[in-house]
Amino acid sequence: MTRYIDDRSLLSEDAGHPQEFMVEMGDGCRLATDVYLGDAGEKPRPVLLERTPYGKRSTRDSDQSRHDQPIPLPQEIAAFFVDRGYIVIRQDCRGRGSSEGEFVKYLNEGQDGADTISWITAQPWCDGRVLMIGVSYSAHVQTAAAALAPTGLAAMFMDSGGFSSAYEVGMRMGGAFELKQATWAFRHAARSPEATVDPVIASGLTALNVADWFHQTPWRRGSSPLSLAPAYEGYLLEQWAHENFDDYWAQPAIYARGSYDKFPDVPSFHISSWYDPYISSAIENFQQLGDRKSSPAYLLLGPWTHGKRCLSYAGDVDFGPASYFDGNLAPSYLDFRADWMDEVLGRSTTTVQRTAVTYFLMGGGSGKATQQGRLDHGGRWERAASWPPENAQRVTLYCSPDGGLIPEPVSQDASITYAFDPSHPVPTIGGQVTSGEPVMRGGAYDQVPSDEIFGASRPHLPLSARPDVLVFRTDPLREQVSIAGGVTAEIFLSSSASDTDLTIKLIDEYPPSLDFPQGFAMNLTEGIMRVRYRESYTEPELLEPDQIYRITVEAPATANLFAVGHRIRLDVSSSNFPRFDVNSNTGGVVAADRIKIVAENTVHMSDAHPTSLSLDVLSD
Repeated sequence: MTRYIDDRSLLSEDAGHPQEFMVEMGDGCRLATDVYLGDAGEKPRPVLLERTPYGKRSTRDSDQSRHDQPIPLPQEIAAFFVDRGYIVIRQDCRGRGSSEGEFVKYLNEGQDGADTISWITAQPWCDGRVLMIGVSYSAHVQTAAAALAPTGLAAMFMDSGGFSSAYEVGMRMGGAFELKQATWAFRHAARSPEATVDPVIASGLTALNVADWFHQTPWRRGSSPLSLAPAYEGYLLEQWAHENFDDYWAQPAIYARGSYDKFPDVPSFHISSWYDPYISSAIENFQQLGDRKSSPAYLLLGPWTHGKRCLSYAGDVDFGPASYFDGNLAPSYLDFRADWMDEVLGRSTTTVQRTAVTYFLMGGGSGKATQQGRLDHGGRWERAASWPPENAQRVTLYCSPDGGLIPEPVSQDASITYAFDPSHPVPTIGGQVTSGEPVMRGGAYDQVPSDEIFGASRPHLPLSARPDVLVFRTDPLREQVSIAGGVTAEIFLSSSASDTDLTIKLIDEYPPSLDFPQGFAMNLTEGIMRVRYRESYTEPELLEPDQIYRITVEAPATANLFAVGHRIRLDVSSSNFPRFDVNSNTGGVVAADRIKIVAENTVHMSDAHPTSLSLDVLSD
């Protein structure tokens, strides 16, 4: 029976009132745990477990279930699932909310999760089955716990998170550090238990403008916006300082890739979105668990930013009413999760014909401005048996010195040289960003700076006008082209520096129109490679000046229809700040380097050095 959360009369009074426990972990630390039992006299039931650093009784935007209804409160969500026959548990992570201990982001979540599952399955009201659910951090804790093979874990529903390898997705990418970790640490240090009990810490952090500190990076212990919160400063700077892949990054809590064989063989659902940092992680988890386990794995990829599945837009681009999760994939997000869990637990009375992959193919809209001024890009839902879809074929386009993307490499040697000055990096405009405020935000935007873009300066010319951005584009398309899959650039590079970065950005370039007379350069996906890691993340190799190297730069998957008259565009540069930290070009430790030098970077194009872009193109 469908239960809509705004119909409060349908929810029993007891269902939304928790009992609070302080659950003891193996090391004696106690974690604050809300248990929503409902009618305690009923027989044992399966348990839904959500572990969170954001407050077990706090509301989050990602909890929205329908686009036309308010965000439900945690107790309302719990009541919904209790009425569906589940017990619901919400727990504050160690060092957060009302839980004891010191918070160290991510690294305690595996053992704490496993210990919590062990406590739950020992309770008389649990039927022995624990299903983990949650968005973002509450998805990361699931892979962390599953890596320890906890008895009783029955299913995982991971939305916008769950590290396959945090070194490559979510904390670093291509060797560069994701600076959303810094903005997240600052925001949540100000809401930490330490700040709650100490008004000096609270007032000091509240009065500080963290954006000012992004003008001076990297940070140092005692000289950072987090100096008043040493625990948060400590773990952040430790993350930043571990530049090579080492034992730190191989910890099971942030490296499922090393533990998939230990994961319980249980059904799993993986959700991400085209403007979410965790696309690649969701895809890898889906593929690995689907291949290694007998239980089913499912993947859903939408056009949203992080956890914003009930919005039809991301940034300045609208994907139309078909893009809402609710009304298209299920009556509501709550119904979708409950129906899936009923299905995998064998509690459903209906048979569901479910494909392994559901994804949103962006594009096909009118290209006009909506009433809100956003670009109407449109799109539709597609289904597939695998990822990339079975009707996708790899197609390679080659860069030419006149800025073309063409079917064959140019025959004669050619090159373009640009100066990359780390003191003046290319500003981040949208993309796969979350928790970046106030210095960056995710989504699709015209790649033209404005006063709202951190690091932008007047005059606000398009990024394509910068001398340190190389632009390669096809001719206007005579037929539409649809892609769905990964994005790879092979770049043949020489440099005057011993180390530098290469960044790529795939763009759907709209032609000029009445609503957008300068056209609209819509970002689709982006990647980076710190070139010292071109061969290995564990054993970096510096460059020999002016020697030519083949550098592979991967960008997370996307799915888009390029309409007739549009151009497929690839931007190549050496920075994307403040999404990623900026390479100093010295070959030193970027997280500590106080010196910056200008690198003269040369991209080579010829038969011998075929710099190219590869995409997964869908056949009809």
